[in-house]
Amino acid sequence: MTEKILVIGASGQIGSELTMRLRAKYGNESVIASDIREGGAEMMESGPFEFLDATDKADILVILHKHEITTVYLMAAMLSATAEKHPKKAWDINMNALLYVLEFAEKGLLKTIFWPSSIAVFGETTPRDDTPQKTILEPATVYGISKLAGERWCNYFHDKFGVDVRTIRYPGIISWKTMPGGGTTDYAVEIFHEALKKGSYECFLDEKTKLPMMYMEDALKATLDIMDGEAFDTYVAYNVAAVSFHPKKLAKEIQTILPDFKITYKPDFRQQIADTWPRTIDDSLARKEWNWKHDYDTTAIVKDMLKNLS
Repeated sequence: MTEKILVIGASGQIGSELTMRLRAKYGNESVIASDIREGGAEMMESGPFEFLDATDKADILVILHKHEITTVYLMAAMLSATAEKHPKKAWDINMNALLYVLEFAEKGLLKTIFWPSSIAVFGETTPRDDTPQKTILEPATVYGISKLAGERWCNYFHDKFGVDVRTIRYPGIISWKTMPGGGTTDYAVEIFHEALKKGSYECFLDEKTKLPMMYMEDALKATLDIMDGEAFDTYVAYNVAAVSFHPKKLAKEIQTILPDFKITYKPDFRQQIADTWPRTIDDSLARKEWNWKHDYDTTAIVKDMLKNLS
């Protein structure tokens, strides 16, 4: 049977690039992009697109039948900083779509699901350095609570009904093609735009706030790698890691290419969120079980971001 893929949330930061990567791999007509709003020109012109509200169960079902979908990448979500402003709406978006898709898979309408979790599942009681795969999960944000609940639902549907759902916990994602969508690590993208445009940046986190980060190329690689293998016997929301840095270190890397760049700091409400997240992640299980390996260190990220944005 031909692979027919639906990307829900295809116009977002990760979804937009993931859609194009999937089309390059499986063919343009085999990957249906969907979102509540249009995506960029490249995505809209290269293959099928469906307007879809991820919280509308009937709409999702119509598209599954219409395109004979076998696999769903569920990328629609309200991210950490935005979710704190709209907690009820964030819960509805982040949870309802997942439950609908899991139910469709339980009924045999889907073969495989990719659903991303996040480092937001961790909280103040979690060890912040080399955060283990199995550890205390007491998130303090609406986004983190929804991701933790989502992990448990995925585990439940996997164990009880044999649903093939696969998950990685994304760290902060850095990309140049699309702007981020309201996360606590957004500074690590904004800083490059402001460095080139104004030569300065006011950071909303403290200079020493160290967080796990990953370049988009590595995030896409991890996503495709976990989906390429056979189904797993047990459900695991895998830790994946690449680099960890604080704003001051990132600024110094930028200054090696743009020596006149200046950074100042004015922490806002996002600082409280960042203070509950890990500084570094232990992803040894993913590296052992499906050979996960990142390619971009901090220096490579900075060089590639500045090259592409300028």
